[in-house]
Amino acid sequence: MLKQDEKRMQKLAAKMEKEKARLSQLWEKEEYLAKQGYLRIGGIDEAGRGPLAGPVVAACVLLPQNCFLPGLNDSKKLSAVKREKLEQMIKKEAIAWSVGLVNHKEIDCLNIYQATRVAMRKAVRSLQIQPDYLLIDALSIDIELPQEGIVHGDSLSASIAAASIIAKTYRDRLMELMDHFYPVYGFKENKGYGTARHLEALRRYGASPVHRKSFLHPPLL
Repeated sequence: MLKQDEKRMQKLAAKMEKEKARLSQLWEKEEYLAKQGYLRIGGIDEAGRGPLAGPVVAACVLLPQNCFLPGLNDSKKLSAVKREKLEQMIKKEAIAWSVGLVNHKEIDCLNIYQATRVAMRKAVRSLQIQPDYLLIDALSIDIELPQEGIVHGDSLSASIAAASIIAKTYRDRLMELMDHFYPVYGFKENKGYGTARHLEALRRYGASPVHRKSFLHPPLL
């Protein structure tokens, strides 16, 4: 029994060391910038560029140095339960966080790329404490702050990963709310993405008021 307990403890310790090493890598960009004198680094990411309905949501998160958030990762690599747990941890530990969104009508007017950039800019401007440097997942935005776009940044930067979780959980709740008003499309499950059920509902019932008309090319309807 003691040997089994020892083995479990050893496995747990090894797992914790592996997680610490992974998180250390995730913080490398922020640590480098801190050495350059940037102490309020805002990570920015979005959720909802691909769905057929609902808004695109961006989040900006400022984390304190050496903030320990076990399990922090790109939101797409986490279960809904883990995302919600981390969401609460991030909000508790963050220096500041905010979201910005652009609705379906604005997306149709602007196009999704520009709408995403607008949502990101809104998120930064909504912060109670302004950052002195921005790390952005893959994009740049029109704002007078030093910034860097990092491809796959949600897997390479702690701040961007945190923003990806805040944006994703916020948007998911919006789509779950929309499911109450337009239940035939299955928004609670698909969050507006084009699943088989969603596409079949579009063919049978047409678009809802929250669908992005510019996304619904034939043969979707």
